[in-house]
This record gives sequence, C-alpha cells and structure tokens, in this order.
Amino acid sequence: INLMGSPGSGKTAILEATARHFAGRAPIAAIAGDLETERDADRLRAAGIPARAITTGNACHLDAAMVHHALHHESLHGARVLFVENVGNLVCPAVYDLGQAFNAVALAVTEGEDKPLKYPVMFRKADVVLVTKVDLLPYLDLSLDALTDALGRVMPAPTVLPVSAKTGEGLERWLAWLDARRHEMAPATAAGVPDHHHHDGGHHHD
Repeated sequence: INLMGSPGSGKTAILEATARHFAGRAPIAAIAGDLETERDADRLRAAGIPARAITTGNACHLDAAMVHHALHHESLHGARVLFVENVGNLVCPAVYDLGQAFNAVALAVTEGEDKPLKYPVMFRKADVVLVTKVDLLPYLDLSLDALTDALGRVMPAPTVLPVSAKTGEGLERWLAWLDARRHEMAPATAAGVPDHHHHDGGHHHD
C-alpha cells in the first residue's frame, strides 16, 4: 500500500495506529521515504513495525527500483502487508508506479479545502483518502463537507475516511478497509515478501 501525502499530513501517525491493530493478526512491514534522516522509520520501528528507510537526497518521490532494493532487506521478509510511506509531496509521488496494489493519500484538515482541486492527479489515482487530524476541526475554519465535495470532483469513485490518530476517531473504518483489501489479495500474497535468497541469480526484473 503506497501511502502518500504532504509533509505533516499524519502519514507516520496513521501507520503507528495501524500497527496496534495488526499486532498478532498479520505480519506487517514498512518502507519510509524521506529526503534526509531515518526519523519516520525510527518511529515505525518503535511502534513495532519492521521498517527500512530510503533517503532520497534531492528526489521528491520514491521509485520502483528503490522499493525493490529495500525489499531485499531481511527485516522485511515474511510481511503479509507492506506499507510504503512515500516522500511528503502532493505532486511527484502521484505519477510513479512502485508496484503497489493500492494507493492511499493522507490529507490533513489543516491543509484546507482546496488541495484536491489544486493537486488533482494525486487524488485521482487514490483508492482511499484519509482525511486526518479531524480532532482539530473545532479549531479550524474548514467545512468537512466542502473538502469531501472537492474530493468527489476529482476522484472517479471517492472513498473518504475522516480519521484522527490522536483520538482514534474513524480508525475502525480505515482498519476495516485494510482488512477487506488484505482478504482480496490473500491468494496472491500468501507467501509474503519473498526472501532474497530465492532471487534468480541476481538478474534484474522488469
């Protein structure tokens, strides 16, 4: 699952809350991309998620080759659900295919109602949008209905889930969405992330 969103949209916090749900249910792992530092990966590891960091330097997105390389690390082997926390950006990550099964976008209520209209490609390719930090709504001049309407204007079949990682509000719908997708994909992912020792002689794959 490719999780995208702006810097500060709550991507890491959502994954921390998600980890608590999956504890003891299904092995999960994560790849965290950022320009510098391993802070997000450190947070995910502290939450119990085996995680690898990809520092991209000047690149404003992850690509399939970076993810492919990270998958060979032994800490990710055996995962049944893999999250890729993409670089914080509403532009570049939207146009790069990482080999993901699903795209999720975190959009914080603090970002305003117009972001879907200003960055339509990101939301057009999303399977689900998590409207995060809804616990802050009482303090903001923002209409959740207007934000949902903007998402409906750019998403072919909008699935919009208002959530708060801080209070837990709405997380049950996000977790139910994940469980449904996991069961859909179960026949294809029964083996989990492959062990790199089974890689055929180091040849590159398309």
